[in-house]
Amino acid sequence: MALAWELSRPEHRGKYEVTVYQEGWRLGGKGASGRGVSGRIEEHGLHIWLGFYDNSFRMMRECHAELEAAGKGHIYGDWRDAWTPENDIALHSSDEHGGFTSWSVHMPARAGLPGDPLPPDTGFSLPHYMARAFELMQALVLDTRVDGKTPVTDFEHPASGDISHRLAHLARLGRFAGAAALAEGLGVLAALLRSVTPARSDGLLKASEGILSQLRQWVEDQWIADDQHRFMWEVADLTVATITGMIRYGILTDERGLDAIDDYECREWMRINGASIRALQSPFLRGLYDLSMGYENGDESKPALSAGQGLRGTLRTFFGYRGAFMWRMRAGMGDVVFAPLYTAMRDRGVKFEFFHRLTNTGLSESGDHVDSLTFDVQAEIERDGEYQPLVEVAGKPCWPSKPDYAQLKDGKKIEAEGWHFESHWDRRRAGTKTLRVAEDFDFVALTVGVGAIPHVASEIVAHDQRWADMCLHVKTVASQAFQIWMDKSLEDLGWPGPAYITGAFAKPFDTWCDMAHVVPEEAWKTPPATSVYFCAVLPDPETPPSDDDTDYLSLRTEEVRANAEGFLKGPVREVWPGAYDEHGHFRWNLLSVAEEYGGDRKLNDEGRFATQYWRANVNPSDRYVIHTPGSFRYRISPLDRTYDNLTIAGDWTDSGFHSGCVEGAVMSGLLAAHALSGSPRLEDITAYDHP
Repeated sequence: MALAWELSRPEHRGKYEVTVYQEGWRLGGKGASGRGVSGRIEEHGLHIWLGFYDNSFRMMRECHAELEAAGKGHIYGDWRDAWTPENDIALHSSDEHGGFTSWSVHMPARAGLPGDPLPPDTGFSLPHYMARAFELMQALVLDTRVDGKTPVTDFEHPASGDISHRLAHLARLGRFAGAAALAEGLGVLAALLRSVTPARSDGLLKASEGILSQLRQWVEDQWIADDQHRFMWEVADLTVATITGMIRYGILTDERGLDAIDDYECREWMRINGASIRALQSPFLRGLYDLSMGYENGDESKPALSAGQGLRGTLRTFFGYRGAFMWRMRAGMGDVVFAPLYTAMRDRGVKFEFFHRLTNTGLSESGDHVDSLTFDVQAEIERDGEYQPLVEVAGKPCWPSKPDYAQLKDGKKIEAEGWHFESHWDRRRAGTKTLRVAEDFDFVALTVGVGAIPHVASEIVAHDQRWADMCLHVKTVASQAFQIWMDKSLEDLGWPGPAYITGAFAKPFDTWCDMAHVVPEEAWKTPPATSVYFCAVLPDPETPPSDDDTDYLSLRTEEVRANAEGFLKGPVREVWPGAYDEHGHFRWNLLSVAEEYGGDRKLNDEGRFATQYWRANVNPSDRYVIHTPGSFRYRISPLDRTYDNLTIAGDWTDSGFHSGCVEGAVMSGLLAAHALSGSPRLEDITAYDHP
């Protein structure tokens, strides 16, 4: 969608005629959502935008402004109506009694908003991130009391002289001259790092070692024995290890940047640079792996996250955000992101061909360009018209969870037979279509998930070893998700504090969030008190399914249902004690039942759960892209010119941010647009710093 948005810009004056071919009836891929019974929002998983998504927010802000100018502002509102700031997060760690300790953090708001133009002379460089890290540690030191007293912040130090001499002097001060001297040293480092040059870097980095040594000793003395501060100590320990490693490996002056350490596994690299075993097992680091779904084959015993991308993601997340740390969407991602983009781009003249499943990307005899595209036409539209995909829920245009069969030829038959347009294993179709180069298209952008590449571009994979290697080494994992609606708020059930975004929780659903704010956007006659979303990886079977295993998706979906029911019977007890009766059983009558299921009729136990929502994301394009050590070198850039009329886009490409997330996908789409049109300029893609 980012690529289509760029190519259809009015500035191009109609130079590019853009057609989007889409499997099924809705846009969004892994971000697609739909409206089910009672207008319920039904997602692929839990979607929260992070505060550093500058490219993504810029696109959506432009979209809302364009709709406003077209007289449609009353439909979609301002972008600030679609997103709300969120600064509260919670992480969990197992306690000695077999339960969980919750660590909650309120992140401070920062100046600006995501998508704002960057201030002059500001960039997301490694010195910028390191300076922010030193400032964080400085605040940590100054906010911590020593022996019950506030650290002294006013002390004498050399006001001039060589940088190395000043830093060495600060490091030599007594341990409690100490907290204040250390804070001053960190402040000096932060200021100097913002203007570091290659000529000055060696002396500065060597001088930093003394400060880091003092910092590690201070952290251990102040917090290691104090369980009340254990979580912050673990974060501090990891921060010191990160700064130490970046200095030790010369990353600030290495032209490869963080890619220089991307062959290391993240925990391995942290351990090499002094992180304690305790810190490596901290909820913060477990939350990082959970957020990135960094478990090979979905196996929690096989954590796999490259050090370079692990640090890149952490640095951008904590030191690159503006406005709020995170941003919640008002409703489903389909409603908030893909509905307005679809509406604005249709107004621009972009064409959308729904129910088209790509089956082959044909190469020319010379092998240097794409000469054909073959599709299964999954369904034909009545009277050969244009499919209208959106429905209205609570006054807003939304994507339904099922297609509108009334618009389809033989729609009643298709519905009765249960055709599953979004299942890789349901190959039923109404016909086929082949497009030819120079007749039907000039340029191709392949924007499916990397898991689908072997199925839709088999000729290229067989022809090009780089593509074969990419499919082998750029790993994906299946994921699972479920949602419940309840008649009681989480606060009523014993969950303290605000609606935290919660990570590092128990398996198999380690990430969850109270989404009560979306309930008013639904269409319940009697609205529930809250809706809660859960998601995590889903382990793969030892033997991959064959393409003709028509039962595979339904079997995995039932597996997720069983996992969800077991989860509610077990781990949730630790955080929602009020959701359980005196015998320790989950109170299934808390679950809200939509009118379409009979409303408040009596259902036995898990019978009420059958009215909720769950899904297994096992389709090739639905699988989540992870970043294993060394895999960065197998990603292909949208700027690659091997095939003169083909580019690619997706969170699996070499986009400058190698992570399965909205921002990585949007950056890739912007690069693909540049490859085809020269616009946007590479320097205008925020945080894209590749040569």
